[in-house]
Amino acid sequence: MIAIRRVAHNPAPGLRAGPQPLYAIGDVHGRYDLLHALLAEISRDAAERHPGVTPRLLLCGDYVDRGPASAAVLAALVWLLRSKAVDARLLEGNHEAMLRGFLDRPAEHRRWLAVGGAATIASYGVAIPDEAALDTPATLVALRDSLLDAMPTSHYQLLDRLDLLVEVGDYAFVHAGVVPGVALHAQRRDDLLWIRDEFLDHPRPATAVIVHGHTWTGDQPVLLPHRIGIDTGAYKTGVLTALYLCDDHAAILQAVDTPAAEVNSAS
Repeated sequence: MIAIRRVAHNPAPGLRAGPQPLYAIGDVHGRYDLLHALLAEISRDAAERHPGVTPRLLLCGDYVDRGPASAAVLAALVWLLRSKAVDARLLEGNHEAMLRGFLDRPAEHRRWLAVGGAATIASYGVAIPDEAALDTPATLVALRDSLLDAMPTSHYQLLDRLDLLVEVGDYAFVHAGVVPGVALHAQRRDDLLWIRDEFLDHPRPATAVIVHGHTWTGDQPVLLPHRIGIDTGAYKTGVLTALYLCDDHAAILQAVDTPAAEVNSAS
């Protein structure tokens, strides 16, 4: 059973996100069930807080891999981009980058299969060859071709239309983080997708408050004055997190797979 949880958040004084309500969602990783529940709650929350106003929806990447339903997640994202009910923007995550790499050069990107890619391929109904066969470049090319045959064109096109960074008011949204001291417009793609310690350990990596995914420590978001981490390990903890922002208001919404959350709390 999936429940909805709300966590209070009071942003630092003076921070503003603009007048249009915005909901930023952390790493989904194939948990379509959690995404579906969280989107329904966001729809209810936006209608209650801002009746008649189209909310902005911003997803912070890592839609695929590890969880069981990556194909369904991408189908939902295609629908969101076409919907008139929300103003949706999608960021690229490092797992989308790895998927794109496999689609372009499968023999060079075999590692993707071991870090969640096999679950994505299986979600399209494609069988994975045994481990020994995967050492053969021809087998990897054939696997890539089978994935492309099973993947709707709209999913492939979506992977080529992902943003790297979105700025809204006093906030900037990225997948992994930013290199401290480097202007946002000068950040490199690889850093935005992959950075960890250099960003996470810095007391003030940018003038904007950075909202990011990529790194999680448990089923609660990381709420700091200079950065907000909204990856809560959905594929492992059963908790998918969204950050609500509008003007100087903020809140946390979470979709919680109750059995998974109970297991995580007990471990």
